Amino acid sequence: MRVAGVDGCRAGWIAVLRVPKIPDTLELRLFPRFADLLVLVPLVDIIAVDMPIGLPDRVGPAGRGPEKAARRHLGQRQSSVFTVPSRAAVYEEDYPAACETALETSDPPKKVSRQCFHLFPKIREIDALMTPELEARVHEVHPELAFWRLNGETEMSLPKKIRSRANPDGLDQRRDLLVSKGLDRAFLDQKPPPGCGRDDLLDAAANCLIAERILMGQAEPFPKDYRRDGRGLRMAIWA
Repeated sequence: MRVAGVDGCRAGWIAVLRVPKIPDTLELRLFPRFADLLVLVPLVDIIAVDMPIGLPDRVGPAGRGPEKAARRHLGQRQSSVFTVPSRAAVYEEDYPAACETALETSDPPKKVSRQCFHLFPKIREIDALMTPELEARVHEVHPELAFWRLNGETEMSLPKKIRSRANPDGLDQRRDLLVSKGLDRAFLDQKPPPGCGRDDLLDAAANCLIAERILMGQAEPFPKDYRRDGRGLRMAIWA
């Protein structure tokens, strides 16, 4: 059995893979397309990816249910959870059009943040591949909720970024937590591939540990009473 924690990055998708509980199986891979990870041989049994899966036709005050459920636990870190708009807005390819469609499909009307808009190509990439059947392997996660779970259900005290720039102290804090959970420090401190940041690597590593929890039946969805979108896709963040 093999699991992968995945994070989107400028170069594509950075993945930390391993056979659970076997330290020397840790592997760092970069995939230009998410589809490449799905067909990797040998098969990856559980993929935990930091990207919204399941897009509503209309959005309520707090976004999809997963965002609202995750924010309740993250305290000062809750700003890291972006509000995801409707599927129609996500499929708009320019920012003004995305904001206009988001306004028309949200209650109360709400535009799209620039940060979330930049994720749209990757959200569309996964959305085009996902089916209810694929949900047995592919789960939506969020790194800060992953760190919350790994940190004894307490949000991290330091931010990962300050003014959109990496915060070394916050990244070190997350690295040290991952080491305490059995991941190799040298692996976590390695130079990321071109097009990936140190935060991307650490997020993928945290997601990998959540993938292990999913495999062992120790993870839970947020919210527990999750809904499905118009295509039957589950809308839940796992941790």
